[in-house]
Amino acid sequence: MKIEIDEKNFELMLEYEQIKKRIRLLAIQMNVDFENRIPVFIGVLNGSFIFLADLIKEIHISSEVSFVKVSSYEGDKSSGKIKKEIGLQMSLKNRDVIIVEDIVDSGKTLEYLLEMIKKENPASVHVCTLLFKPESLKVKIDEINYIGFEIADEFVVGYGLDYNGLGRNLRDIYKAVKA
Repeated sequence: MKIEIDEKNFELMLEYEQIKKRIRLLAIQMNVDFENRIPVFIGVLNGSFIFLADLIKEIHISSEVSFVKVSSYEGDKSSGKIKKEIGLQMSLKNRDVIIVEDIVDSGKTLEYLLEMIKKENPASVHVCTLLFKPESLKVKIDEINYIGFEIADEFVVGYGLDYNGLGRNLRDIYKAVKA
């Protein structure tokens, strides 16, 4: 199936049923890894909100949820400049923190978030990302412990990810068609 968003063409990459199955597996692992602990899941807005909502429904241990908002994208490219729009709203001292990202590509935004969170002296920090582009990674990040899908260096939309603010509401994930 193909779609068009803001004059850019996309084709189906991951169906919602595949995404749901993978989220269930990630949650099972986290339920085991954080048994008898109370982690705080920090969703990175705007892209992670759908993923985090589905993930947290599968988490059966006690946990908390909070959000931060940072941005670096302009259109379909990262600007390289990270802008904090909403900061931490709670203390993370001695807490187990799980940063929930929609996608990790260059890793620059995640590196910025990790520095910000580590200043709070958490007990541990882990990263859960729905999509990971290993070919695009520009910085080494050891905290990426939970990966939904590894994908090629392609621009994607849907399931929370957008193109110029559009397409977040799509159930499936689509990749840009090369011109």
